[in-house]
Amino acid sequence: MSSLRLGFLSLLLFGTSPLEAADTPALLRIREVIASGENEVRVVCFGDSVTGIYYHTGGRSAYPEVIRDALKARHPEGRVKVINAGKSGHTTTNGLGRIQQDVLVHKPHLVTVMFGLNDVAKGTIDLYRKNLIEIVTKCRSAGAEVILCTPNAVSETPDRPIAKVATFAEVVRAVAHQMSVPLADAHASLGALRESAAETWRLSMSDEIHPNLRGHRRLAEAILGVIEGETVALSDEEPVPAPLSFTLTKLQKNLPVKILAMPPFDALAAEAIAAVHPGANVTMMPWPVAGMNRHTLMKDASHRVRPQTPDLVILAVPRSATAKDAEEFIRTQMWIAANSLSRAQREWDVVVVHPEVFAGPPSGGEKERDHLIREIAPAQDLPLVDRRDQREAAAIFREWLEKVAAH
Repeated sequence: MSSLRLGFLSLLLFGTSPLEAADTPALLRIREVIASGENEVRVVCFGDSVTGIYYHTGGRSAYPEVIRDALKARHPEGRVKVINAGKSGHTTTNGLGRIQQDVLVHKPHLVTVMFGLNDVAKGTIDLYRKNLIEIVTKCRSAGAEVILCTPNAVSETPDRPIAKVATFAEVVRAVAHQMSVPLADAHASLGALRESAAETWRLSMSDEIHPNLRGHRRLAEAILGVIEGETVALSDEEPVPAPLSFTLTKLQKNLPVKILAMPPFDALAAEAIAAVHPGANVTMMPWPVAGMNRHTLMKDASHRVRPQTPDLVILAVPRSATAKDAEEFIRTQMWIAANSLSRAQREWDVVVVHPEVFAGPPSGGEKERDHLIREIAPAQDLPLVDRRDQREAAAIFREWLEKVAAH
């Protein structure tokens, strides 16, 4: 058993005086070991669909993976292994049912616990409190420190009223205080963003309750602040990594590639790919969008994409696909993309093409909504093909492919 786990077990056996929640001896030791790299530190992130990897964040990562990457960047000598133990729809009761096989089996040094949104919809506040106490007790008895996380702030829905979510968040704070457990108050931090910068908040949410990748960076900041003992700020300006990983892997192996594309890329993409990868075996599947508004297109995406299991989806939503207001525009833009991804971990590539590439400069009110697309695509961990000059769409798309392939 590592000195890290022995250190925390000795605290359990011999007791400690109450300490500030962010400064328990076990957490101080974890912080020290991460910085020094003297031992591997195993972190399990335990929770529901907000924790797990799903289409809401682009299907490649969620806040656990953001935490992993941030710790690696901040501590190059550190050896941190992060295990994602999030499952969609789960309550704290479901979590207790799988805590042994999904959490404790990994012999973690640190467990982050973020449940609540499903407990609000399905359970009682007393059961939630009882379950949180039992989760903390089981983790600490197994030699792991715990960070309790409040559920993220939400928009109003019948199943999850804002006031009720806030009440459940207060239970997490109370349990953390009662048990001297470190607390990451995601509800407070995202709630403050909702109150102070409404558009920034909205563009950080995939839907009423699930953050997108940009929102997950805010969740990661809250948890990293507890792990590191200082404020951590993560950039939203990093380029989307490996934007065509599935497609390029197949092309490099000379395997057939299936592309589902909106106009005009249903006619342009195959030629562009052939120019970059001569001899490529490409099957084009046109996605007709003429006459559809954004709401209809969102529904169409939910039925069209996943059954076809493409290798690449090219989203080029025309400006003629209208929305009644900015909220509907944001919601449908996000859901057209979300419905174009596989449900859990990403299984194919999705690329967003900005309207300026294929429809020219915006006019009037189109400028604001064109700007929103530039905000939304990277917030969903999706690459955006954008116009940088006056060339035709085919040339812009081909150059983008060349740059991606070169990297």
